[in-house]
Amino acid sequence: MSRIGKQPIPLPEGVTVKVEPELVRVEGPKGRLSERVRRDLGVEQQNGELLVTRPSDRGEHRALHGLTRSLIANMVQGVTEGFEKRLEIQGVGYRAQLKGRNLELALGYSHPVPVEAPEGIEFEVPAPTEVVVRGISKQAVGEIAAQIRKKRPPEPYKGKGIRYKDELVARKVGKRA
Repeated sequence: MSRIGKQPIPLPEGVTVKVEPELVRVEGPKGRLSERVRRDLGVEQQNGELLVTRPSDRGEHRALHGLTRSLIANMVQGVTEGFEKRLEIQGVGYRAQLKGRNLELALGYSHPVPVEAPEGIEFEVPAPTEVVVRGISKQAVGEIAAQIRKKRPPEPYKGKGIRYKDELVARKVGKRA
């Protein structure tokens, strides 16, 4: 098995990892996550680090090696620090508010747009025009943030809509008389 070009994943204090055939479970202070791993890739725990190895240098094995290492590193980071995505809402009358655990958006439609918080995801609204999505799974946080943004994507003429924090929206020039 080769480990060319990949670094071991350091395990912080308080993180436990269980490696089973085709499954890696990571548990830490914020929760626990698990991920399926291809049987031909090796995942070993040694000296407080996780090492992902591949059987050959074929393109498929190299791609899966990097993917698996990234997924496991994201799980370790998620159970220790967690992930968050920040969204901004721009537009007159556009705002967000919390209703229990769920989010309610006013986006210029004739009705409020509810967004339910799935298991493991929490919302925070520090200002009526700002939404923070937090969780331990990088994939779940990104997916929910993308679903919220899809409710009213930023339009190119006035820039109204929901965008990621620091996202650049290409603006177009309007009609000229």
